[in-house]
Parts: sequence; C-alpha cells; structure tokens
Amino acid sequence: MNILIADDEKQMTIILKTYFEKAGFTVFAANDGEEALDLFFSEKVDLAVLDWMMPKISGIEVCQEIKKTSLAKVVMLTARSSNDDEFSALDIGADEYLRKPFDPRILILRVKKILRMEKLIEIRNLKIDLQRQKVFREGEELTLYKKEFDLLRYLYENKGQILSREVLLPSVWGMDYVGEERTVDTHINRLRDKIGAEHIITHRGTGYSFYDKNE
Repeated sequence: MNILIADDEKQMTIILKTYFEKAGFTVFAANDGEEALDLFFSEKVDLAVLDWMMPKISGIEVCQEIKKTSLAKVVMLTARSSNDDEFSALDIGADEYLRKPFDPRILILRVKKILRMEKLIEIRNLKIDLQRQKVFREGEELTLYKKEFDLLRYLYENKGQILSREVLLPSVWGMDYVGEERTVDTHINRLRDKIGAEHIITHRGTGYSFYDKNE
C-alpha cells in the first residue's frame, strides 16, 4: 500500500515515514500542499495523511482536490481543537480526523482499519482484489473499465447503504462531472452484466446498494 504523508513540520514527516515504512507501507512525503498534490497525482496513492495547516495549499483544500477525482482515503491531522473543524473535514470527504499530539502507532492502526488490509474480498462467486484493481467471477478475470471498477468499489465500501445518483456521481465521477445522471444507471447495468445481477440491488426511486451476504 502507498501512503502520502504531508505536513509542514519536517520532523513530523520523518517520524511518520519511519513508522509507516516499518509497518510495510511505501511512503511519499511532502511538506506543503502543492507538493502533496503533485505527488498524489504522479504516484499511485492509496491513502493520504494530511496536516490541516500547510503552506501554499491547505490540507483541507488538498483533501477536496483528492476527493474530486479519486477514491483514495484521507486522514486529516490537526493541532486545532474545534469540533467544527472535525465536522468540516469529515463533511468534505475525509475518512478520519486525528488531533495532535498522537501516538504514531494509533495512526497506523486507524489507517489499516480504513484500508481494510485484506488483499482479496470473496463474496460468493465473486473475488475483488482492491489492491490490484482486479475482479474475478467463478475464477475468471473480468474486464472492467476504470469507472466500472470505481463504482463497484464505492458500492462495496458503502455496503448496506442505499446510494442515490446524487451521491454516486460526485463520489465516483467527481464534483466537476458534467453530463447525464443516467450514466449511473448505464454503468450499473453494465456492471451487473459482468459481475452478476445478484450483487447489486435496485431500490426503486432511491438508488442502489451492494448485496454481499454469502449464500
């Protein structure tokens, strides 16, 4: 797994980089928001650990840019103590929020939980390899386009929830998407044809949900 650590305190990035590398992660480090975005979009990053207050571009703005076009996870770090800040971070898409000072080992445990470190998810006749972005049905690898895989992954990661087009479009296609809402239905239908209709439930008038009960 690839981790991006961005903090304007160089000593903090060194400490966290050391801890994460010992835990088996590949780590990219940045000391400002601009560098963080450059690294994120040039490397394959699974999760970004971002300090709120950074020069050039703030951590919260970096988080927003990441979430516009990616399903990568984000953990926000801050020395600020306001509950409003925590709400703001989670509201714009951060997956976790941690106040300084903290034990790096706690951060690593939370990161592992967020990433769901299992390499292969098995659901009845379906296998999803989140790390390699591959899907297998009855042992045969399926050909999924990127948006189809992103949609499948988002549905799985939010299993149990009914997801409307209004939620799926910005989450999978990005906030800047301009086009028909029906593209969600089209991709859902294609995905069903490939993985099996039994894995995706239609809730008429409200949206879709992922069904993963093993039978």
